[in-house]
Amino acid sequence: MTIEYLKKGKNEADRAVDDAKVRGVVEDTLKAIEERGDKAVREFSQKFDNYTPESYKLNLAEIDSLVKKVPKRDLEDIKFAQSQIRRFAQAQRDSMQDIEIETMPGVTLGHKNIPVQSVGCYVPGGKFPMVASAHMSIVTASVAKVPRIIACTPPFEGEPNPAVIAAMHLGGAHEIYVIGGIQAVGAMALGTETINSVDMLVGPGNAYVAEAKRQLFGRVGIDLLAGPTETMVIADETVDAELCATDLLGQAEHGYDSPAVLVTNSQKLAEETLAEIDRLLKILPTANTAAVSWEVYGEVILCDSYEEMLDVSNDIASEHVQVMTDRDHWFLDNMHSYGALFLGARTNVSNGDKVIGTNHTLPTKKAGRYTGGLWVGKFLKTHSYQEITTDEAATHIGEYCSRLCILESFVGHAEQANIRVRRYGGIDVPYGEAAK
Repeated sequence: MTIEYLKKGKNEADRAVDDAKVRGVVEDTLKAIEERGDKAVREFSQKFDNYTPESYKLNLAEIDSLVKKVPKRDLEDIKFAQSQIRRFAQAQRDSMQDIEIETMPGVTLGHKNIPVQSVGCYVPGGKFPMVASAHMSIVTASVAKVPRIIACTPPFEGEPNPAVIAAMHLGGAHEIYVIGGIQAVGAMALGTETINSVDMLVGPGNAYVAEAKRQLFGRVGIDLLAGPTETMVIADETVDAELCATDLLGQAEHGYDSPAVLVTNSQKLAEETLAEIDRLLKILPTANTAAVSWEVYGEVILCDSYEEMLDVSNDIASEHVQVMTDRDHWFLDNMHSYGALFLGARTNVSNGDKVIGTNHTLPTKKAGRYTGGLWVGKFLKTHSYQEITTDEAATHIGEYCSRLCILESFVGHAEQANIRVRRYGGIDVPYGEAAK
């Protein structure tokens, strides 16, 4: 068994240095927002986006004006994408049922799925206007019936992007702010004089946004650590180099730090894909970004077998995993660590990013080992409840509880059970002792 890297990306030590720099910047920015509120947000908005309107919150008249600027066809496309995402999210919501069972006579247990009460959705858009990210977070939160949905997006070329604002509005956002980056995430989580804090943050972003969410977790909930974008292509000789190269570069254009990895058992395909990437980078309009990302983070991994390809892929746990082989469903059955799978040559990550209906906010940096992506269930809290309705059940359960509490030396706990054994069962249990 041999695993060979025909191309290797930046090593883990160097990536750790980069991460440390990001952590420091984020820590300082969040501290400033916590201490100085709106003033700090305004300073950072001026510094990073050169954008200082009278109010960062858009009123309804401003929103309507921006929506009217969106061409009819674009608006129809946005509505189609949102209908796809809403339909799938609703099906997911319908699969989550409140339950109530009687485990024994007089003992009822249940759980309820209750929406998070306020959510802050971050919609990236400084470099590219990420219209689709509005669908993924806001529409899904709306399906979950979150009572307060606020959304932030950076200005695009110095002003609100009409298409992004339209998507946020049509998706169901109750409050829309034109604020980007760390300052947006910090303001939503920490609150300012003009922005009430939220209970949960969701949405993808660059390394700074992801780190801000990480540092804020605990004070607020987060969906997951999503960003920067990662993609992996698992391929054999059933597909060609042009398809592999196109799919790798299609995600590498996201940013300068977007890993793209080819895993294959074909040396021919590996070498041809490397050559094809070089060719495409000469004609790709976003090559100034994609070329840097590919040079620094791109990898080509040659394996001896499908089993090795599976092991390597599970270990990397990439955000997006395209499978184009003669056994796509074997990978579906056996992959356990990833963000989302895209099966077969007809399927691609862009479909998932923009329109097909699954969510594009997905785990990165190996988080696919322990979490899936954003979905309607992320906006719901499953809360249990219990009720004892008969004296007999109170006595029966209480006797077990009494003994188990004494077993752990929790006398006060035991007395919660004992007092009910005495009252409802008429049994004389000595104070601080276990029921017989």
